[in-house]
Amino acid sequence: MANLIEGNAIIGQSGGPTAVINQSLVGVVQGLRAHGAGRRGHPIKRILGMCHGVRGLTKGELIDLTEVDNDRLERLAATPSAGLGSTRDKPDHPYCTRIFEACARHEIRYFFYIGGNDSSDTCRIVNELSNHAGHELRCFHVPKTVDNDLVGSDHTPGFPSAARFVAKACMADFLDNISLPGIKINVVMGRHAGFLTAASALARRADRFEGSTDGPQLIYVPEAPFDTERFVQDVAQVYDAKGRCHLVVSEGISDANGNSIGAQLIKSGQVDSHGNVQLSGSGALGDALSDLLKQKLTPAGGKPPRVRADTFGYIQRCWPDTSPVDVAEARGVGRFAAELAIAGDLDGTVAIERVSPIGGPQPYAAQFRRLDLNVVAAKTRHMPHDFLEGHNNVSQAFLDYCRPLVGPLPMFERF
Repeated sequence: MANLIEGNAIIGQSGGPTAVINQSLVGVVQGLRAHGAGRRGHPIKRILGMCHGVRGLTKGELIDLTEVDNDRLERLAATPSAGLGSTRDKPDHPYCTRIFEACARHEIRYFFYIGGNDSSDTCRIVNELSNHAGHELRCFHVPKTVDNDLVGSDHTPGFPSAARFVAKACMADFLDNISLPGIKINVVMGRHAGFLTAASALARRADRFEGSTDGPQLIYVPEAPFDTERFVQDVAQVYDAKGRCHLVVSEGISDANGNSIGAQLIKSGQVDSHGNVQLSGSGALGDALSDLLKQKLTPAGGKPPRVRADTFGYIQRCWPDTSPVDVAEARGVGRFAAELAIAGDLDGTVAIERVSPIGGPQPYAAQFRRLDLNVVAAKTRHMPHDFLEGHNNVSQAFLDYCRPLVGPLPMFERF
C-alpha cells in the first residue's frame, strides 16, 4: 500500500445509460474492495457514489457504497441503466473547478467517471486542476457508449448489447416487412459514428453466403455522404424489383459537406443543450424521409407507396438482452481502472484491445490497457473506410468485426 494516498474514492456515471453500465460500477467497487478499500487501516477509507454524476457531486448528493452487500451489487450489475443516475452536463473549466473543490471537501483522492468522450475530458480537466493546486487526485475514466465512438479502443462497453438489440429488432422487422410489403425505414442512434446503424446488417441471414436478399437492403451511416436524390433512387430500385424495401438510417446522416440531413429536413426541430437538432428523442427524421419517398415515388394519378418509419430512440440503449462479451468486458474495465489506481497510476482511461485477428479462425479474445486521458478526451472515432461498402451498405470486414461482440443470434426461416 506504499503507493496509495489516504482519502476516499468516488464513482460517477455520465451520459446515456446502457444495459451494462452498472457492470462497470460494480467492477470498480469490487476491484477496490479486493485490495482492502474500506477496511480499517486501509488508505482508501470509503467508496462513494455520485448521484447523477458530477452534478450530484457538486451538490454533495452522495451514496456510501463501502459496505453495500455483494449480493445487492450483483443484482445491480445485471440491472440496465445507470444505478447512480446520470447527467448530460458537459463541464467547462469553471464547472470542473467546482468538481475539484467538492472532491477536496469530501476528502476524495480517487475519482472514477464512467462515460464517453465528454466524461474523459471532465477527468482530464479535473486532473489538471488538482495537479495545479498540488492536491493529488487520481482520475480514471471508465469507457461507456452505445455509439462505439471512443478513440483508442477496438470497441466500447455498451455498444455490443445495443448492437445486439438493433440486429434482433431488424430481424423481426424485416419479417414484418415481407408479410405486409411496403417501404420500411428504421432510424438508429449515432450522430457522428455509424457503428450501431451498421449492426443492422447482422439481421441478414448468415447462412446465405451466395448473397442474402434479407433486409435491411439499404444501410446509411454518417461516414458515407447522404444524397437525398440518390436515396430516392436507391429505394426505388429495390422497391421496383421486390415490391418492398427495408432500410436503416443513422440519425446522424449528413451530406457531402457535413451538413446534417435531419437538420435540413426537420422543420422547426427542437434543439438540445448544445444547440444540435434533437434526433434521438424524436421521430421527425423518419417522418421526413417517409414524406420525401411518398412525394417522389407516387406515380402521376396513382397512390403513394406504403411507407412507414420507426425511430428506435432510447429503447436501444438499455434493452436487457445483453451481449455476454459486453457483460464481461463492462465489468472488466471497471476492475481494471481500480487496479490502475491501486497500482499507483495517477490518471488514465481504459481501452479494450482485440488480440484475436478479425475474421480469423481463432475465438474472439481481448485485453485491457491504459491510455492517457488526452488520447480519448473530447475526440470522436468514426467507422473505418474498410467497414463500408459503397454509400448504402457495410462490408464483410465489419460483419467479421461485429458478429463476435453481439453474441449468438436466432436463426429464422422463410420461404
